[in-house]
Amino acid sequence: MDRLDAMSVFAAIVDGGSLSAAGRRLNLPLATVSRKLADLEAHLKTRLLTRSTRKLVLTDAGRDYLAACRQILEQVDEAERAASGAYAKVRGQLLVAAPIVFGRLHVVPVAAEFLEQHPDVDIQLLLGDRNVHLIEEHVDLALRIGALPDSNLVATQVGTIRRVVCASPLYLVRFGTPGTTADLGAHRCINFEGLEGAVWTFAAGDGERRQVAIHSRLTVSTADAAIAAATLGLGLTRVLSYQVADALRDGRLVRVLADDEPPAVPASLIYPGQGRLPMKTRAFIDFAVERLRARLQTLEAAVPLSNVTPAASFLPATPVQRRL
Repeated sequence: MDRLDAMSVFAAIVDGGSLSAAGRRLNLPLATVSRKLADLEAHLKTRLLTRSTRKLVLTDAGRDYLAACRQILEQVDEAERAASGAYAKVRGQLLVAAPIVFGRLHVVPVAAEFLEQHPDVDIQLLLGDRNVHLIEEHVDLALRIGALPDSNLVATQVGTIRRVVCASPLYLVRFGTPGTTADLGAHRCINFEGLEGAVWTFAAGDGERRQVAIHSRLTVSTADAAIAAATLGLGLTRVLSYQVADALRDGRLVRVLADDEPPAVPASLIYPGQGRLPMKTRAFIDFAVERLRARLQTLEAAVPLSNVTPAASFLPATPVQRRL
């Protein structure tokens, strides 16, 4: 039995939550994953996992063994990187994670420029709106939006992001412009479920927050869909400033309730803080930080804090007072 291979399979089972998920991740048949786990448990003469009604659960021995496995696998991985010159040359594959829209708009252009300058590096860009676990998923670095908890990760802030409420000029002509957050109850709203849900949070002064229930005529699972629906005049939507910057800049959407927006949140590049960084990771961080900062500064300038909009001259002065 290859014990390192068995450790990797065991860790993948725990990370994936099932044998089938581990098989997909490792590109192994389910029967092979099951056999490797059984061989490992037979070698250790103890059970590492038990099956509950819906999921696999670590035994006490399995929990202790998993921690040791992760440490051993990380040390082996670091030794292999050192032997292959990862700490001496800018080379190898770099796994970078980022939110979907931010990655498409900002990380892809930076990564493309980086690859032009570093022909011995390949980048795998993992775009998704969940927070990946860098260590467990072997991610080299990630772009994270929001306050960061204390951890062993290192964070370098590249800018700030705001949550903004916006609608099309056509919608505001038809139904009025909300003057305060209390007016939202009389408006159609497009809800992006990945952000907050059917309750929107605003600043209330003195660092406090105020939650406002909204009437969602349409709920979508992506920011792009929310913005598209708002552009069609369906209603107000609330998304992140970088997601809607282009639509605000060209006048397809108008920003409202800017004075009530909660404080901006940081956008940061995060990466593991333990051990030496491979040259590929350090090179990408040094390359990307200033470029992302410049892009976000340009973005902030394109999304002004004022409620004044190109459509202000012909918008009704008062909002409607009925549920739509």
